[in-house]
Amino acid sequence: MYWNEEIETIDRSNLKKLQLKRLQGTVRILYEKVPFYQNKFKELGITPEDIKSLDDVRKLPFTTREDLRDNYPYGLLAVSRDKIVRLHTSSGTTGKPKAIFFSKNDINQSAELIARCLIMTGVTKDDVLQNMMTYGLFTGALVMHYGAEKVGILVIPAGPGNTERQIALMQDFGSTCLHLTPSYALYLSEVMESKGIKPKRDLSLKRAYLGAEPYSEETRKKLESMFEIDIYNSYGLSEMNGPGVAFECICKNGMHIWEDNFLVEILDPSSDEPVKEGQEGELVLTTLCREGMPLLRYRTKDITKVISGDCPCGRTHRRISRILGRVDDMFIVRGVNIFPQQIERVLMSIKGVAQNYQILLESYDKLSVKVEIEQDFFDGSIEHLLNLKTKITEKLKSEILVTPKVELVEPGTLPISEGKLNRVIDKRTL
Repeated sequence: MYWNEEIETIDRSNLKKLQLKRLQGTVRILYEKVPFYQNKFKELGITPEDIKSLDDVRKLPFTTREDLRDNYPYGLLAVSRDKIVRLHTSSGTTGKPKAIFFSKNDINQSAELIARCLIMTGVTKDDVLQNMMTYGLFTGALVMHYGAEKVGILVIPAGPGNTERQIALMQDFGSTCLHLTPSYALYLSEVMESKGIKPKRDLSLKRAYLGAEPYSEETRKKLESMFEIDIYNSYGLSEMNGPGVAFECICKNGMHIWEDNFLVEILDPSSDEPVKEGQEGELVLTTLCREGMPLLRYRTKDITKVISGDCPCGRTHRRISRILGRVDDMFIVRGVNIFPQQIERVLMSIKGVAQNYQILLESYDKLSVKVEIEQDFFDGSIEHLLNLKTKITEKLKSEILVTPKVELVEPGTLPISEGKLNRVIDKRTL
């Protein structure tokens, strides 16, 4: 089932021709209208005429988060102010946020991409989407909302939080689809379990879309078991329109990235050279259809890889793996590079581990992991607790090559979040 079969199943050679045409048009606009890029082109000694093939994208300058902040608020606009109809900002922990502008065409195109994403997971007009992402300056909720409405789905703009009310909405209106963060999905399942609610028996849920936070395949499997539904991985970022950049189809074997809208590069972050297909690297994206604020070679900081081969669903747009980590999320303990998702992957695969955990970096040679465990284990014998602690410690050591200090705590002990959750507490920088 397709939303736009012609473009979703486009022949690869024709797709590349379309990409080149759109890339050349984007470069021309930025060369003529955006001072930031004008200066970059001048520094590099290039003009739009130098872009003759897709490989020539490597001649173009990178764009970084710092560039967006340095040009805040209006410095990267490619159209006049009166053609901009919406502002979103991407959260920043320090300094100015990143302002992302949308024209009417940009809003429509972002909704089109979401429509493609939803349809390829089996959604129909009979579905009810409960949108539990944060509405407001964050793109996640509104972009999904507009795309779902374009499909014709009934949308419940629930926003995050008020968990008991969320459950009541599911019961009263027969919600079939959820859109939420992985950490809130884990908490929601915990609350349902405490209330004796069995999703398959008591609710109409069929699928959920998780985004805004990286999470492991083990967490997906755990949530699918808890909710008894299909969980689909989605990828997006405000700088690229929001949550519809890449999405899993019903095959759930990697996320199709919409290459008619985004030119994809996977680069070695240390050398900026392309990696071989199938190897991990930093995802770098160039917008091909953005009107209000096009971006060239935007460094996402997200680590992923291209999945080789054709997808059984028939879509020809390449697939990328779930995000394996972020360049700036990696931390070093005793000289070993560690991604938080490595720790999550281990924890979520161990029986007895509950939904929440926290990583504490206490020094450059000391790593602690607090782990909530299921109440039955916590109430059990000391011997069972010690065995579980030993198992967790040994499996983590095998994965990350560092022996962590593991502390087992009761369910509900650690902080939860209804939005994005920071699981890493770096006391080295406090």
